[in-house]
Amino acid sequence: MRSEERIFDLITNIAENDERIRAVYMNGSRTNPNVPKDIFQDYDVVFVVTEIVSFIKNDCWINIFGDILMVQEPDKLDKSVGKDMNFNYTYAYLMLFTDGNRIDLRLQTQKEMLSEYGEDKLTIPLIDKDEILPPIPSPTDIDYHIKKPTEGKFESCTSNFWWCLQNVAKGIWRDELPYAKSMYEYTTRDALDKMVNWWIGIEQNFQVSTGKFGKYFKKYLPKSYWMMYQETYSNSDYTQMWHSIFIACDLFRNLSQDVAAHFNYPYPIKYDNNITKFLSHIKELPADAKKIY
Repeated sequence: MRSEERIFDLITNIAENDERIRAVYMNGSRTNPNVPKDIFQDYDVVFVVTEIVSFIKNDCWINIFGDILMVQEPDKLDKSVGKDMNFNYTYAYLMLFTDGNRIDLRLQTQKEMLSEYGEDKLTIPLIDKDEILPPIPSPTDIDYHIKKPTEGKFESCTSNFWWCLQNVAKGIWRDELPYAKSMYEYTTRDALDKMVNWWIGIEQNFQVSTGKFGKYFKKYLPKSYWMMYQETYSNSDYTQMWHSIFIACDLFRNLSQDVAAHFNYPYPIKYDNNITKFLSHIKELPADAKKIY
């Protein structure tokens, strides 16, 4: 696997030797000092170019980056499904190489660059042949830190968690596995993850990020809560799924009551009790039942 130094040298040499490329900058996890480095980190790179059409017409040029295992062109894919795309201003290549490295490369005109450069605070300049890159502060992940919930967001989260569980229960009783699993993952887990974030935010004074899809939950949750969180994942067995549901309820209840107390927000204990009893009832409801109660 090529080292980080070799990849950066490769990117630099390509840019320096191509007159169409006038500047290079980078964003993403490799610019974030708070993210631990590992072998799977992507290189998120932007080439600021004089024009884009010539790159697209002869896209064999990307082979200079290495032996490609797969390349995806998201802009082309968006256009193929009917989206109105203009390739004159920006175009991307997502490249995975046979040595395991991955480079997400975006081509961008100077006009397009000026409209967004520095908006992502995890941005650093690499090359600037014509001094066209505006000055920006040192990279920081502050925009990715957990945000404090408003009372309205807290209320919406707790309401969605308890309300949508009835749909999960209904799907299990009907033996509609895809529906039950989807409802659980897209509603129950969505609300649970928001609450996990807010709880961690309180513990860390809202100065940290838990990463995309909560990938750093394990780092910030106490061991007991992390063990509970792991148990909220289930397989296709309904008995095990019910276990995960009730663990999710226990964890959500513990976390959300702490968050409510911290911000002095009301917690819907009545709905918590009512839905918990309802779930317990549906769990034991015979498959041939003619009425719920």
